[in-house]
Amino acid sequence: MGLHSRDVKQDVRELGALLGDVLAEQTSRESFETVEDVRTAAIDYRKGDRDSRADLDRLLDGLSPEGESTVARAFTTYFELINLAEERERARVVREASQSNTLEDGLVATVETLVESDADAETVQQVLEDVLIEPTFTAHPTEARRKTVKAKLRSIASRLEELDERRVTDREHEQLWRKVDAEVTSLWQTSQVRARRPEPQDEARNVQWYLESILFDVVGEVYAELEELLAEEYPEVDVPKLFEFRSWAGSDRDGNPFVTPEVTTDTLERQRSVVLEKYQTALKRLSGVLSQDGRRIDVGAELERSLKADRARLPGVAAEAESRYPGEPYRKKLKLMRERLRRIEDVRPDEYTEESEFLADLATIDRSLRSTGAAVVADEYVEPLMRQVDTFGFTLASLDLRDHRENHTEAVHEALSNEGIDYRGRDEDGRIEILTEAILQREPVLDLDDPGDVSETAARVLRRFDTLGEWQREFGVGAIDTYCISMTEEPSHVLEVLFLADQAGVVSLPDHCGLDIVPLLETESALNGARRIMGTLFENEAYAAALEARDDVQEIMLGYSDSNKENGFLAANWDLYKNQRRLATICDDFDVMMRLFHGRGGSISRGGGPMNEAMLALPNETVSGQIKFTEQGEAIAEKYANPQIAERNLEQMLNAQVRSRFRAIREPVEDVSDAWVDAMDEMAAAARAQYRDLLESDGFVAYFGQATPISVIEDLNLGSRPASRSGERTVEDLRAIPWVFSWTQSRCIITGWYALGTGIEAYLEEGGDIETLREMYEEWPFFRTTLDNASLALARTDLEIAGYYADLADPDLREEFFPHLTAEYERARDAVLDVSDQDSLLRREWLDESLRRRNPYVDPLNLLQTRLLAQEHRTDDEEQTLRLTVKGIAAGMKNTG
Repeated sequence: MGLHSRDVKQDVRELGALLGDVLAEQTSRESFETVEDVRTAAIDYRKGDRDSRADLDRLLDGLSPEGESTVARAFTTYFELINLAEERERARVVREASQSNTLEDGLVATVETLVESDADAETVQQVLEDVLIEPTFTAHPTEARRKTVKAKLRSIASRLEELDERRVTDREHEQLWRKVDAEVTSLWQTSQVRARRPEPQDEARNVQWYLESILFDVVGEVYAELEELLAEEYPEVDVPKLFEFRSWAGSDRDGNPFVTPEVTTDTLERQRSVVLEKYQTALKRLSGVLSQDGRRIDVGAELERSLKADRARLPGVAAEAESRYPGEPYRKKLKLMRERLRRIEDVRPDEYTEESEFLADLATIDRSLRSTGAAVVADEYVEPLMRQVDTFGFTLASLDLRDHRENHTEAVHEALSNEGIDYRGRDEDGRIEILTEAILQREPVLDLDDPGDVSETAARVLRRFDTLGEWQREFGVGAIDTYCISMTEEPSHVLEVLFLADQAGVVSLPDHCGLDIVPLLETESALNGARRIMGTLFENEAYAAALEARDDVQEIMLGYSDSNKENGFLAANWDLYKNQRRLATICDDFDVMMRLFHGRGGSISRGGGPMNEAMLALPNETVSGQIKFTEQGEAIAEKYANPQIAERNLEQMLNAQVRSRFRAIREPVEDVSDAWVDAMDEMAAAARAQYRDLLESDGFVAYFGQATPISVIEDLNLGSRPASRSGERTVEDLRAIPWVFSWTQSRCIITGWYALGTGIEAYLEEGGDIETLREMYEEWPFFRTTLDNASLALARTDLEIAGYYADLADPDLREEFFPHLTAEYERARDAVLDVSDQDSLLRREWLDESLRRRNPYVDPLNLLQTRLLAQEHRTDDEEQTLRLTVKGIAAGMKNTG
């Protein structure tokens, strides 16, 4: 018997048929037939059986408002279900490839690469000691689905898994399918559109679900497989901590006034409660296993000493344990451990003060079991729990704070002004001097409890830093120990945060610095000024002392989203690549270890794409082993909602990072020929000029507003954060997410390919040759990944559909911009195919099949959306339908922003 009893075609067919039945039952036979007519007309056109979309247009034009709602709901629900079918197929592929040992970038391949490269045990140990992968979950508003809808979809997914992986009787099959039927019916009756904007606590709970429900268990399995594989080839190698999870949900204040200290406190408390409960459950389960009779085995002096210390610490609980578990030493120990965990959130003393104490107790049990010949028990039950504690601690996920640098500057100015110090009036050198002296002096300059008369912005910032000290005292320094500064442009922007942390008692130099301060470099000026910014900081006496207290590790965040929005796809990617190398050189010059924090979004336009490929494409100089990157929006669900896919995702990232670090040790400086660099410089310069010319053209912002659904997206209840920083409709002020989301909805994804073709043509016209570009594509991971990502954006673009959106614009604006966008698309498509020497934009057959399956079902939603956008006045019901088309297209494209 095979591993599975179903395939993706069967899932799609049966779920689609079930949805049709539900549609007929919940609406009417007439409504069902209308949806079928729309579906058939769209499919026939895509297949070439109809010469035009005239029949489809006629059907949509004849819909009543109620009919429009039914069609939008039907196609949106279809995509929700089909996405589950494709997720199931991904899980099948992973399981089957794992069974046949053919996972190209799994852990087997990781160890094989090391062996085939003649890596010795010492080198392998060094690589693993260097590696630390830190996925950082954000609350960025790109998840279009309601939590209620996601819960129903997860229930359906679990039934599909049972049907696929279990041998069931006909009756069991019927019972399971009835449950699927019930969930689909309930899904149809449930509103797809949020009635209210989610609050930061909702976003934090969403992130928390993936951590506690999926990743908490999956991580141990990844470690176990790696240890097993390494034991065969490198038995002397120990596997250290390789993963740490972090979150911005509930702590990212940049542009979101709703993230208050109370929200952050609530997030920290809830996460701690969740992870402690997970440990309590694990210890109870372990107590059921460790029933050994102490009279038959010698548990060892170490465990006896540990029990004796616990008896002195908790005599009452020890007596109860002795009475309940006479002669069972492990169970006694576990009961005492559970009590110490319970007291962490209790007023009673003798709790675990930090996770290292809990981990030490588990290690004592582990060693004791091994000494009695029960290593298999330790491996199966204790080791995975130790990995979980090492990974999740008492925090589940450490929080990063973030705010815009202007807010820090304003807070420092106002607070110092109340102390008689003119901060705003100083130049950059003067500001650095004031901040440095204040940080180094022993007495605080500010009273954060009572800073005097300050603005609301300054008060929020000062209160946050004051509360930061309380958070670290209550939850531990590691629970919230990173502060990211958006739009960093000057060294003083970093020193302002260090100064405020010092005033809060979080920093006390030279002995203690409880904060990693992370400049976010996201503009062209900041990236090009990196040596000035970072070099000034590294030479600064106060900042150098803070770095030394943090083991001389400097985290630097790169902003992919705003860089793309400012410079265009090709120029942004090249700037980021060059500046990563530049930052590595700067850090190396000052003997500082750099940890890059990649601020990637889910879409290609915002640094998305396969994470393992992106990691392998990083310059060798930047691969210190530690890497951090954002995970956000619908990408979180796609990667981490299914345990098998989540495990696969972690394995791929680990494979990429181990290989990258090993390569960087062997070749510290990536060998990139001058000809390649010159080619990229020339292409990027031409592409940037073309892109900036588009953005700065008179009427372009108006065209964007008319030819995309940005006005709807701004009002969608996607996340707690506003769509723009100031509420103005300008490209500069608009956040990158709605900017990308709007172009994706209109099927004209210029953010992933615009000016790429112009850049390549400019290089060729100036004497470059296609063979050099093909060589770059074959041999340079950065260039290949950049073009492959552009291929994905090009393949998802549909200019015929985009033309319907262009028709919404004023005729003169349409004639000004749409032909130009069309020409740029064709230029980019032809250039990518020429350089990659391929016939198709998509190299992966499954992706090509997925797009062909989806396109006929996305089309009616797009056409319906353009009709609703064209109406000057919409009823509340029509407005609701319009919003539903946005959700449906996002589900169909499997992408928002």
